[in-house]
Amino acid sequence: MEPQRSPLLEVKGNIELKRALAKAPSRLPLPGSRLKRGPDQMEEDLEPEKKRTRGLGTKVATSRPRATALTTVPQTQGQTAVPKVPRKTGPRCSAAIATVLKNQKPGPAVPAQKPGTTAAPPAVGRKKPSKRPAWDLKGQLCDLNAELKCCRERTQMLDQENQQLRNQLREAQQQATALGTERRTLEEELARMRAQAEQGQQELGNLSARVLELEERLGTQEGLVQELQKEQLELQEERRGLAAQLEEQERRLQASEAALSGSQAELASLRQEAAAQADLLFKREERLHGLEMERRRLHNQLQELKGNVRVFCRVRPVLPGESTPPPGFLLFPSGPSGPSDPPTRLSLSRSDERRGTLSGAPAAPTRHDFSFDRVFPPGSGQDEVFEEISMLVQSALDGYPVCIFAYGQTGSGKTFTMEGGPGGDPQVEGLIPRALRHLFSVAQELSGQGWTYSFVASYVEIYNETVRDLLATGTRKGHGGECEIRRAGPGSEELTVTNARYVPVSCEREVEALLHLARQNRAVARTAQNERSSRSHSVFQLQISGEHAGRGLQCAAPLSLVDLAGSERLDPGLALGPGERERLRETQAINSSLSTLGLVIMALSNKESHVPYRNSKLTYLLQNSLGGSAKMLMFVNISPLEENVSESLNSLRFASKVNQCVIGTAQANRK
Repeated sequence: MEPQRSPLLEVKGNIELKRALAKAPSRLPLPGSRLKRGPDQMEEDLEPEKKRTRGLGTKVATSRPRATALTTVPQTQGQTAVPKVPRKTGPRCSAAIATVLKNQKPGPAVPAQKPGTTAAPPAVGRKKPSKRPAWDLKGQLCDLNAELKCCRERTQMLDQENQQLRNQLREAQQQATALGTERRTLEEELARMRAQAEQGQQELGNLSARVLELEERLGTQEGLVQELQKEQLELQEERRGLAAQLEEQERRLQASEAALSGSQAELASLRQEAAAQADLLFKREERLHGLEMERRRLHNQLQELKGNVRVFCRVRPVLPGESTPPPGFLLFPSGPSGPSDPPTRLSLSRSDERRGTLSGAPAAPTRHDFSFDRVFPPGSGQDEVFEEISMLVQSALDGYPVCIFAYGQTGSGKTFTMEGGPGGDPQVEGLIPRALRHLFSVAQELSGQGWTYSFVASYVEIYNETVRDLLATGTRKGHGGECEIRRAGPGSEELTVTNARYVPVSCEREVEALLHLARQNRAVARTAQNERSSRSHSVFQLQISGEHAGRGLQCAAPLSLVDLAGSERLDPGLALGPGERERLRETQAINSSLSTLGLVIMALSNKESHVPYRNSKLTYLLQNSLGGSAKMLMFVNISPLEENVSESLNSLRFASKVNQCVIGTAQANRK
C-alpha cells in the first residue's frame, strides 16, 4: 500500500515540475515581458547587409519594423526535455511527479550569453528550418511569428497548470494551518502534563529528604545537648575575655576620637588653603585671559599701524647660466637710520637705445624709484621673508581673515616664495609649510590657556576661469571643471568650492603630502620666460576654527595663500602658430583676472558701493579675504635680469598702486 503523502510535498513537486517546464528554450519573450532591444539597435544589425548591397551596386530598401531583437537562452547539449505529467492531484500524482524529477538528469549549466547575441532556436516537434539569407527579412519575420505563436500556446498551457498548482498550494496551506493549530494545542497540553509530573516528582523528593533529615536530627539531638552544655561553659570563659577586650577598645576609641578631632581641624585648615589657592588660580587665569586679549588687541593694532594692505618686493637671485646685470641696474637705498634698517626702497635704471643726444651720444639711463613696506634683495633667505610675515599669519588665529599674494612675471620666483624649492630642504621651504608649522606651534601653546583649534585645508587652481581641485585623487583627477564657487548655506557669507576636497590637517607631514599632490596636478606649460611656467592661479586656503569652552568664546577665519600666474603682456605683432594659440588664451585669462584683482582693491580703497568681485573667479573666491575685515599682503616678485626690465617695471607700478590703497579697520570674526 502506497503511503499517504503530505499536501505540502505534493505542491512542492508540482512547483519543481513547473520550473522545469518554464526552462524550455525560446526565441521570443513571454507575453507581458518588456522588449530588450529597440528599432535603432535592430537597424545596427541590418547595417552590414546595407553595406553589402551598396557594394554590389544595387539598392535594397530596408524597412524599420517596430519589432525588437529577442534575448534567447540556448539549450545546451545533454539537457533533457522535461516530460509531461498528467495534471492530477493526490498522493499518487505527487509521487509520480517526484519520480519524474528524480529520474531526470541535470544538464550542464547554461552559460551566460552576451547582450545582443541570439542562439539557434531548438527543434520543438518539427524539422529545423534551413538558415535564411540575411537579406530575407520577410522570411525571418515569418519564422519569428510562427515561433511566437508556439510560445504563446505553450505559455497559455503553463498558465493553466500554474493556476491549478496555486489552487493545490492554497488547499495545502489551509490543511497545514489546521494541522499547525492542532499541533500547538497538543504541545501545550503535553507541556502542562510534563510540568505537573516534574512538580510531583520534586515534591516527592522533598518529602523523602525531609524524612531522612528528621531521622538524623532525632538521632543526634542528645549528642547536641551535651555539646551545647560544653559550649556554654566555653562561652562564659570567652565572654569574660571579650569584656576585657571591650574595655581596651573603649580606651583606644577615646584616643582615636581625640586624633580625629585634630585631623578635622587640620582638614578644615587645608580646605581653607585650597579655596584660597583656587581663588588665586582663578584670578591668575582671569589675568592671563585679560593679558591674552590685550596681546591680541595690541597685535592687531600693530598690524593696522603697519597697514591692512601691505606690499613687499622680493628680487630673486641670478640663476646659473643667466647673464649678470650691469652695475647700478638694481639699487637698494638704505633707510633713514642707515644700513641697519631693513630696506624699503628699490631703484631700477632703464636705458633706451632709441633716445640720444644732439651729439649722437646715447642718452643717460632713466632711473625709476619705488618705495614699499619692505624690500628683500636677492640675498634674502626664506626664513628672513617668513619672519617678516609671521605676525600677520598669527592674526588668523585671532580671528582675522588673512590673504597673502605672490605677484609677478613668469620666472620671478613666485612659486618658490610660496611653496619652496624641490628636494625637501628645510632652508628653502616656502611660506605655506612655514606658516602652517607656525600656526600649529602657536595653537599648541594656546591650548594651555583653554583654546582648542581645528584646521581644514583646501587647494584649488583657477585655469582659464575654471576652478580645479588640486587635491583630487584617483578617478576624480581631470574633473576640475565640475567645481563651482557657492555659498556655504542660505544667508551665510562663507564661500565653498563644490566637489573640492577639504582635508583636516594637524601636523606638518599631512601638509607636505597635500603640497606634493598639488604640484603634480597643477597646470604648467613651457613659455618664453620659463621652462615650467604656472599657467593658473593656485589658492591654498586654511579654515581656522578656535574655541574656548570654559568662556564660551569662538573665532573663525580663513588664511589664503595665493600663487598668482605669470603677468606677461601680449605682443600684438607676434605671429601665432597652432600650438601657441592655447598659450594666448591662457595669457588673456590671466591678465583679465589680474586686472579684476586691481579693480577690486581700488574699489575697496575708494569705499565704492559696488565692488566687482564676480568679474573674476579669483576675486569671487577670495571675497571674504579682501574686504574691510581682512588683512592683505602682496609679494611683488621681479627678475634681476636687464632683459626683463619692461615686465619688472609693470609689476612694480602695479604693486605701487596697491601699496597706496587703504582699507578700513579689520574686525575679528568672533562669537
